[in-house]
Amino acid sequence: MRFLLTLDKEAFFGGAAGGGKSSSILMGAAMYLEEPGYNAILFRRTLEDHKLPEGLIPRSLEWWGGKAKWNGADYRWTFPTGDKTRPSTITFGYMRNSDDQYRYQSSAYQFIGFDELSHFEESQYRYMFSRLRRLEGVEIPLRMRCASNPGGVGHEWVKRRFIDPGSPRRPFIPSRLEDNPHLDQRSYRESLSELDPTTREQLLNGDWQVRPPGGMFKRGWFTLVKEAPVGSRAVRYWDLAATAPAPGKDPAWTVGALVSIKEGVYYIHDIQRLRGTPMDVERRVAQTAALDRMRPLIVDIWMEQEPGSSGVNTIDHYSREILVGYSFRGDKVTGDKETRAAPLSSAAEAGNVRIIVGHWVEEFLDETEAFPDSRYKDQVDAVSGAVSKLSEPSGPVDAFTLL
Repeated sequence: MRFLLTLDKEAFFGGAAGGGKSSSILMGAAMYLEEPGYNAILFRRTLEDHKLPEGLIPRSLEWWGGKAKWNGADYRWTFPTGDKTRPSTITFGYMRNSDDQYRYQSSAYQFIGFDELSHFEESQYRYMFSRLRRLEGVEIPLRMRCASNPGGVGHEWVKRRFIDPGSPRRPFIPSRLEDNPHLDQRSYRESLSELDPTTREQLLNGDWQVRPPGGMFKRGWFTLVKEAPVGSRAVRYWDLAATAPAPGKDPAWTVGALVSIKEGVYYIHDIQRLRGTPMDVERRVAQTAALDRMRPLIVDIWMEQEPGSSGVNTIDHYSREILVGYSFRGDKVTGDKETRAAPLSSAAEAGNVRIIVGHWVEEFLDETEAFPDSRYKDQVDAVSGAVSKLSEPSGPVDAFTLL
């Protein structure tokens, strides 16, 4: 009830499974249906998620079937109001891919709900605030409401936004199993007991502090420092991806990691991370090389070389057109991502990896902690590549071995 009645623009209902979060989101969307022109939208990551048993669409059909008009093509309910020209609506939306939020850029809603918020990217959630608006003189409150269990690809940013101490005041209503009197709690607890300890704590007790390790890295293995010692050998290692985000596409990231080594300790100075066209990537690589040259380091540049002639051509193009005058080579990698990350994992566990404080650190630690199960692995790949090159004996770059 507190979740439904809060007057704040933004509120989060999260924690244990079975606490009635989905029903609360649906009820919240329906609170102002009598108002002409009222529009609400409810998000899951995919339309299939909406259609699952106990999902929002089957639940809405139970609640409103025969009382309103259902459009199965647009996944929208239309409700009559006192003004026949201005009905109210509730739509079921989705954001399967990065940048799917732009499908809604011409829309306006007074209620936006996210069911299982931790399945979404932060950029998708924040963008939808731009769709939260009303006409002048309309008194319908603007509400952003979300619910989620712990876990998922967005666990860290959701926790940081709503739960961590020191975050801006945003109402967080904990979800507890006992909040739902209609659920057979005893049998559900028995079902949850079959889960691994981490997932069980997340779903049974709504524990946002526990996070399943990916198995190769732990957050506490990395030490944050303000600067690296002078006189370090350094490598900027690039893992390329050259596909710009677009509707229906969720491409990998281009990542360039700058890592140095001094007396057996690795220092991660900087990570450049972008998604863009081949030209966008080339410009960033060239710009980063120029900036690295201004550092008190001698930086060798390496780039992962894809198999086949296309990989050879890419390295040749960068050596002749983009990175002329720099120490640059292609790296023909072997083995899977986990094998290549093993030396970095070992060094981190031994306390021999330091991170220079920067804006990119949080995203890097999130990815490493979940690796190899993380959605994206590009940052780990790039740092692992740099560590591999720094582990080799140092020597002058032979211009005739670039390819």
